[in-house]
Amino acid sequence: MNGSQPLLATRDLTGGYGEIDILTGIEMTVAAREIVTIAGTNGSGKSTLAKAVMGFLPRTAGTIRFDGIDLLAQPAEKRLALGIAYVPQVANIFPSLSVEENLLVIENVADRRARLEAMYAHFPALKPLRRRRAGSLSGGERQQVAFARTLMPEPKLMVLDEPTAALSPAIVSKILALIRTLPEAGVAVLLVEQRAREALAISDRGYILDQGRIVLADTAAALLSDTRMAELYLGHGLTESDKAPS
Repeated sequence: MNGSQPLLATRDLTGGYGEIDILTGIEMTVAAREIVTIAGTNGSGKSTLAKAVMGFLPRTAGTIRFDGIDLLAQPAEKRLALGIAYVPQVANIFPSLSVEENLLVIENVADRRARLEAMYAHFPALKPLRRRRAGSLSGGERQQVAFARTLMPEPKLMVLDEPTAALSPAIVSKILALIRTLPEAGVAVLLVEQRAREALAISDRGYILDQGRIVLADTAAALLSDTRMAELYLGHGLTESDKAPS
């Protein structure tokens, strides 16, 4: 982990819907400019954890601290203002607006034009499409719009919920490559992803969830080289290309 104090930290985090706990005793950290993957089987609580961090879960208890601030005392909109960005799996763009309108709709951006040009520099494929209606773009292009829009106010942390869902394998590779560049822009990433092997291959560390509990936490490389965990939670058939870069 980079630095002495984590950017995001949860302690004994529980939560769920109604009286049913989906998450139990979650202890997790994300450092500045670090990519951390949350993996696990369907129904393990991955997306629920992302919603808990963002303040979208109806009931939470325990501790969530972000940049030294107690998040449980903050409503969802305040968490966004503190520098936590969120890209949901669906409904993450305005399809009737152009690419550029999607980016400029974000409030609390000091110099919109400067940030717009910065986004075009980071996502060069978007500039030629800036007048196109976002809903007419391919799945990969729409995800780039979602990322760029989320980065406009310069967040410290991006929470990505299944960003490769329903994308073709070729587009998945491009989206994961883009995610890998986010720390270069000064952004930490909490990545919830069903494609665990591919996500861990671009990550620094990872947590494996099972039935709302963390069953393993380690570096991405260690998780990818653990044969038992690969069979149980990550899918089988690991190859050298699946292993995290050193």
